[in-house]
Amino acid sequence: MSYASQQQGLTGTKLVALIIALAIVGGIGAVMVIGLAINAIKKEIERVTTVDIEEPPPPEEPDEPPPPQENTAPPPPVAPPPPISIAPAPPPIQTQPTIPPPSPPALRIPPPAPVGPPPAPPAPSQARGARTKNERSWATRIQENYPARALREEIEGTVGLRVTVTPDGRAANCSVTASSGSDILDAAACQGMERYARFDPALDAAGNPTNGSYSTRITYRLN
Repeated sequence: MSYASQQQGLTGTKLVALIIALAIVGGIGAVMVIGLAINAIKKEIERVTTVDIEEPPPPEEPDEPPPPQENTAPPPPVAPPPPISIAPAPPPIQTQPTIPPPSPPALRIPPPAPVGPPPAPPAPSQARGARTKNERSWATRIQENYPARALREEIEGTVGLRVTVTPDGRAANCSVTASSGSDILDAAACQGMERYARFDPALDAAGNPTNGSYSTRITYRLN
């Protein structure tokens, strides 16, 4: 009896435990089924509610017509005011004071003439140029001193000369003004003038001897 009672007691306990386990498993399965069903319902609702609906654009409002223009009459012409002529002011009148009469000219009395004989007139000027002295004599001597080389070569010619006449009447600074074409004859003529020519010297206004000048021509010709 005790063993059977024990067996029956154990069997009831196991049954109760089995029922509880089944209830727990069933509850967990029901929870899972309910959760899956809820997720499926949510997805269906989202699929149904997330349909894109494109709304047509609102119709364009027509442009308002411009307001009618009022026909306004142009303003009446305004005539310019008539010109006002203003006469220019008359020119100022210049008045001239009374001019006094000119004073009489001063009377000038010339000084009295000196008493005594009148002054002597100035002496006449004694200035003159140089003059030749015994020209034929010294001109012959110059021509007789025919250069020997010119004689041998039979050279002839006329030499134009100009010399300075010193206060003592001699010739200096001879220069050839017209060449004979031969340097031998030109040089001989100048040498002869400075050696043989004699003059009365030039004088200044007071009659004192001074430097003068003299020009001449010497001709060399073979006989």
